[in-house]
Amino acid sequence: MATEVLLMNEIEATAARMGIDMNIDFSSIQLPPGEDFGIVSDDEDVYHDDQLEFDSGFGNVIVVDNLPVVPREKFEKLEGVIRKIYSQIGVIKEDGLWMPVDPDTQKTLGYCFIEYNTPQEAELAKEKTNGYKLDRAHIFAVNMFDDFDKYMRVPDEWAPPEIKPYTPGENLQKWLTDEKARDQFVIRAGTDTEVLWNDARQSKTELVYKRAYWTESFVQWSPLGTYLATVHRQGAAVWGGANTFNRLMRYAHPQVKLIDFSPGEKFLVTYSSHEPSNPRDANRVVITIFDVRTGKVMRDFKGSADEFAIGGAGGVAGVSWPIFRWGGGKEDKYFAKLGKNMISVYETETFSLIDKKSLKVENVLDFSWSPTDPILALFVPELGGGNQPARVSLVQIPSKEELRQKNLFSVSDCKMYWQSNGEYLAVKADRYTKTKKSTYTGFELFRIKERDIPIEVLELDNKNDKIIAFAWEPKGHRFAVIHGDNPRPDISFYSMRSTHNLGRVTKLTTLKGKQANALFWSPAGRFIVLAGLKGFNGQLEFFNVDELETMATAEHFMATDIEWDPTGRYVATSVTSVHEMENGFNIWSFNGKLLYRILKDHFYQFLWRPRPPSFLTPEKEEEIARNLKKYSKKYEAEDQDVSMLLSEQDREKRRMLKEEWDKWVSEWRRAHEEEKLERQKLRDGEASDEEEEYEAKEVEVEEVLDVSEEVVSFEE
Repeated sequence: MATEVLLMNEIEATAARMGIDMNIDFSSIQLPPGEDFGIVSDDEDVYHDDQLEFDSGFGNVIVVDNLPVVPREKFEKLEGVIRKIYSQIGVIKEDGLWMPVDPDTQKTLGYCFIEYNTPQEAELAKEKTNGYKLDRAHIFAVNMFDDFDKYMRVPDEWAPPEIKPYTPGENLQKWLTDEKARDQFVIRAGTDTEVLWNDARQSKTELVYKRAYWTESFVQWSPLGTYLATVHRQGAAVWGGANTFNRLMRYAHPQVKLIDFSPGEKFLVTYSSHEPSNPRDANRVVITIFDVRTGKVMRDFKGSADEFAIGGAGGVAGVSWPIFRWGGGKEDKYFAKLGKNMISVYETETFSLIDKKSLKVENVLDFSWSPTDPILALFVPELGGGNQPARVSLVQIPSKEELRQKNLFSVSDCKMYWQSNGEYLAVKADRYTKTKKSTYTGFELFRIKERDIPIEVLELDNKNDKIIAFAWEPKGHRFAVIHGDNPRPDISFYSMRSTHNLGRVTKLTTLKGKQANALFWSPAGRFIVLAGLKGFNGQLEFFNVDELETMATAEHFMATDIEWDPTGRYVATSVTSVHEMENGFNIWSFNGKLLYRILKDHFYQFLWRPRPPSFLTPEKEEEIARNLKKYSKKYEAEDQDVSMLLSEQDREKRRMLKEEWDKWVSEWRRAHEEEKLERQKLRDGEASDEEEEYEAKEVEVEEVLDVSEEVVSFEE
């Protein structure tokens, strides 16, 4: 310290000799407007956001109003009551509770300040105790300390908002107008995220946009393909644009771990889980619902992880994801959450419970929405040791009217599968045998669109077969089931229609002994990939369900993921970084032809960009299908042009390779001629380079490397 003072004294003495004034107000020094001396910050916007978020620095302080006004002798008792209430929510800092006192009357002023360790604890305290009734005359009014600064900035007089001129935004669907009718996909490998065109005609990709460190965990397309979402420590962001990817909106949610879009892309749900101050407490969960376009917070939900853990585990810290399931089709009218003995259904007009109360269902275990209509399917297990059977119920929203109920006896487990048009619901019920020592499986098939919602029971030929996978044909009436206990299970195809009876389920065929454990229908129906993942090492069978025939069999060794493009023309198979080798992806045609393969180290994600539903009516689509030859002439001509171009490119490539070879040969001959005299010297003057003119002779040369003498004893 003495050295620093001495050094400063020397500087001041030197400045005095040179006539320099050291009394400078550094805060008064400003750069000229727009000048940065060539040093541009990449984090200017992040810095700005941080300034907004941490401007006052009192995010962990709350103000509790409407407290009793008490004299000095009752001060300690009141402080003890308040501390007892608020210490249950979080850890109050040392000297973190302060009740101001009127200096004249020596009585409290009716409010206090409480400082927690973290802003999350302060927010939870506000949420839990605002409106808390201490007694009839004292109902707490709790606010964040930071909010007072915001309220103080409100002007005394109202001023009309500034009306900004309308400027049209970018066409976020421009990618759909691609002249080649190509689809896009996003990949993550290493630190890079890339959006690419699938140019299958050219058997290659074409780069649209590439960015390093674009996300900190994963990326996700919105359901209609309008936005690409990225996840960061500060929150989530969505990107899009006509020709590139610009950041369209941010959603502040510190430490966000999971996100989910509503089906119509109107809302974004974000999730985070925070470690509690007390290790014995459960993690604290924060869920926020944002308006995607404006970024406005529509509703948030906070509580312990235990409150959100009902309904299975599939997310983080035992929380099932998505916690809120969206219903009502693409209109985003309703969302619901499973609770203990209830299903809480909210409507998005006010983001409050329908009828201000949850749907009470004793012991409800699971529920799912129809993909197209506001109908809930819910499952209640057996109760009372089997005296009260399990049941599946269909409930209309918002009226909460029960449309149909089916009792199920001796059920051990149940799963529900909706067909994509909401026309059918398959309920897979695992039932106990009479001895209760084993189970068998059957299906209850609901015809949702028909009068009175008839139900049909389907059992496999061998009802003891284990069900490995089930999948509906998208927009169709067929479904596939993988079943059996053998290393090579069977695959059966069924139709909800028969030749003579449209209301009767029939079996189409059974494929015996297949190396498959997963089903991937084309989005357009008709075709399906029978895949053997994990233990089957990436076996693929491309199957035509219309003709009931195999189109091709193939293998993508160690494949972890399979995904059809949204048009049903191409299939992507990929090996992600769960395996250390062969990371990358393959693109196949719908009938199993490998088009191209790209290897990428540390490969994490492959996602096709979804397409919005077609504006064409079903009748128009049928008309196009009937007259496909007329429409296909244009594309056949384009395909021929592409083939000719590819042929020309191949010819050009071969010509360049030949020129490169001829150039190398010519260079070799020149060097060979230049070294002719050197070769003659090595051959003792012989001029010919022809090997057959020489006689090969073997010459043996002996050379003594070392001589050593050693006396060896000899014993008789």
